[in-house]
Amino acid sequence: MEELREDRPVDHVAALARARSPEPPGPDTPAGGPVRTWPGPMCPLPPAGPADLDLGALLRHSLAAADASGRLRPVPSAGALHPVDTELVVGAGCSLPPGRYGYDPLRHRVHPVGPQPEGTPPGVTAELSVTARRTASHYGHRAWPLLLLDTGHAAAALCLAARALGTGEPELRLDGLAEGPLAAVHIPPPGGRDGPAHRAGGRGQAHPDGGARAPDLPGGPPTPAELLARRSTPPPMPGVPSRDALRAVLTTAERAGTRDLRWCAAVGPPRPALVALSADGTTLRRHAAGEARPTLAVWAAGQAWIADAGAVLLAHGCPADADTAHIRRAHLRAGFAVHLAHVTALRHGLAARPVGSWQQADLGAALGAAPDRDWVVHGLALGTRHADEENTT
Repeated sequence: MEELREDRPVDHVAALARARSPEPPGPDTPAGGPVRTWPGPMCPLPPAGPADLDLGALLRHSLAAADASGRLRPVPSAGALHPVDTELVVGAGCSLPPGRYGYDPLRHRVHPVGPQPEGTPPGVTAELSVTARRTASHYGHRAWPLLLLDTGHAAAALCLAARALGTGEPELRLDGLAEGPLAAVHIPPPGGRDGPAHRAGGRGQAHPDGGARAPDLPGGPPTPAELLARRSTPPPMPGVPSRDALRAVLTTAERAGTRDLRWCAAVGPPRPALVALSADGTTLRRHAAGEARPTLAVWAAGQAWIADAGAVLLAHGCPADADTAHIRRAHLRAGFAVHLAHVTALRHGLAARPVGSWQQADLGAALGAAPDRDWVVHGLALGTRHADEENTT
């Protein structure tokens, strides 16, 4: 595959096949600017009126950087490179006047870039695209799956922020049909019900443009403080989670995923195995016996610490003959679901870290099924003890 560039379409089938191969990436290249350069003047996000959607708070709790380097954000990203760019289509009922705006997460400012399109609903639609160069600068040909996963994480962060702030019901477009934007999240004003999923008939129903109601987080909406505090745990993270905690994490992932994905978790001793939810979702069942974590460590770009993680949640599916829309949809939804599973893990006191880069990770073939049908798409390493706790024992 040629170098990833934003000025031409991506052959997703070829890009994914190469990213899954054992070929190592080349040396690092310049990443370019840490955020997209938007045209026009930069404007602050004004305070919201009593009935308005507070865009400043929404973005601060989802995408805004907390440090000048831009690495510290409430949404994870492969290599902390943060390739996702956000354009806001603002309708009535928001703290900004209607129009199109580019968002700068480093400065927490917006740039007006045009008028609102005709028919823009009340609230805001965050359109998510990527600057591939940022991720490709370190991951090379392995970048494209990571770009899609990062976009799914960003969509989930926006949905969680909407829930925490009590806005109208957020709606998703993660259908994989569009080259750009890759995904979109519509958030109505507080009490608003004018988005695409409502017009389609309500809770969770599909809309012709791919819109659907965002799934709930088990245990209720997150608090704003909970969202700002969430971070990926640095390894090591040993300690097998309890069955109740694993069941909660798997349940969250299942609810937030898509029919293209299946979910299981590799757990360590005393009874190493792959476990999955039972058909009724109430208990865990053994999907396969034996120790899988050392193999997962090899598959996950040789990250040896994964072999000692207490458990590893796995999203798997996306066969080798999947078309472009299937590839996009599976990876976008995997990122989205792992993000929600991550928050659920933290609520259960677990250490947790997303794992996005996988090579030769043909889980189905490893378990004796037909090859090229069931690949690892995304992962979430879990443990009961954090690195700082390990260093004090």
